[in-house]
Amino acid sequence: MGAATSRVSSAGAEQVREDGTIRVAVVGLGYVGLPLALEFARGGAQVLGIDVDERKVTAVNAGHSYLLDVDADALGAAVADGLLSATTDFNALAGTENICICVPTPLRKSLDPDISHIVAAVEEVAKHLRRGMLVVLESTTYPGTTEEIVLPRLEAGGLKAGVDFHLAFSPERVDPGNTRYAIRNTPKIAGGMTRACTERAVKLYQFAVDEVVPVHSPRAAEMVKLLENTFRAINIGLVNELAMICNHLGIDIWEVIEAAKTKPFGYIPFYPGPGLGGHCIPIDPLYLSWKLRTVNYTARFIELAATINSNMPHYVVEQVTDVLNTDRKSVNGSRILLLGVAYKPDVADVRESPALDILALLRRKGAVVAYSDPYVPELDLLGERYASHDLAHGVKDFDLVLVTTNHSAFDMDAILASAQVVYDTRNATAGRKIPEGCRVVRL
Repeated sequence: MGAATSRVSSAGAEQVREDGTIRVAVVGLGYVGLPLALEFARGGAQVLGIDVDERKVTAVNAGHSYLLDVDADALGAAVADGLLSATTDFNALAGTENICICVPTPLRKSLDPDISHIVAAVEEVAKHLRRGMLVVLESTTYPGTTEEIVLPRLEAGGLKAGVDFHLAFSPERVDPGNTRYAIRNTPKIAGGMTRACTERAVKLYQFAVDEVVPVHSPRAAEMVKLLENTFRAINIGLVNELAMICNHLGIDIWEVIEAAKTKPFGYIPFYPGPGLGGHCIPIDPLYLSWKLRTVNYTARFIELAATINSNMPHYVVEQVTDVLNTDRKSVNGSRILLLGVAYKPDVADVRESPALDILALLRRKGAVVAYSDPYVPELDLLGERYASHDLAHGVKDFDLVLVTTNHSAFDMDAILASAQVVYDTRNATAGRKIPEGCRVVRL
């Protein structure tokens, strides 16, 4: 162990070059990678972004941001100062000592993890691996991925993790649209294959993050991410079921939640909605559920919550049907406007958005569906191309307005002033005066 420790210590010294700079490569310039790359650059690191999408590379090198959460001025300044550049060429990894892998990890239709992007990125990194390098996986995945998938591919060339190079997992904690917490002030988790690997990862992220929290292994770090989002998914599943229960009992779920919030201990408010969206909460718990099935264990809470949450778009369509029936109208032929197709307020991300499922379900029932979203000007769905409805033209011609995303840009008072019926899945109409001639029904 003494020799191994000596070699690791020597490798760790290569993190900072003789001129005092640190070089970092970020593989994957999406919602996770680009904000991380910019924060490293703002911390004084020399950053190289790598992505297979030439459009992203071109945009970064021009100093243009394609993400709402990445400030265009800050990005442009980092590029102009020579601290940030991008390429599609993995050969550029030869010029760096630290590599962060931030590639997508979607689910297949069979609901098992698709780690093909991780495998592809790691195989490219392996071609350029050398002594003293640090490789960190950030992509959300199931516990064991770093050890079972990444480690053997990196060690295939003869170098050993913890001896010749460092390997760790550090889960991303990006929350698109969050104006309070960003990369810098959100604590970062890091777990390495060895203690030296963890220490090296901690030192790296201190350039970009105010607080780095070490854990004892990559598996623990992988599990941290899944716990965080499974906690949210299960509690949202609970409150979604309570919304349906309250509907059966004639109780206002939103009033119940507001009253429960007054308890100063033992309660955290979660809110119902039309379903889960985004890349994390609807997907991450299923990574864990899948992993547990491989060891003959059923994650009952996780799977029940997933069933409830995934059924919410169907429940919303059922409720819309009932609301229209009250006015002696059929869904078939009714004109319905969806307010918002992004999965959460004030972002342009439509990944896993329940609004898309609702739109598709309404179309299948014969409804004439349009949408309005200031962040999503165009949408391709079911082989058709949609353009966002300009709210300046009003909503009076729609039989029903369905609030699916409560963007702050929506002027709800103006919408209520001209709407016939509003079905509100986000409580966006709470506390507002409902004009005569407009009927509002809340989830």
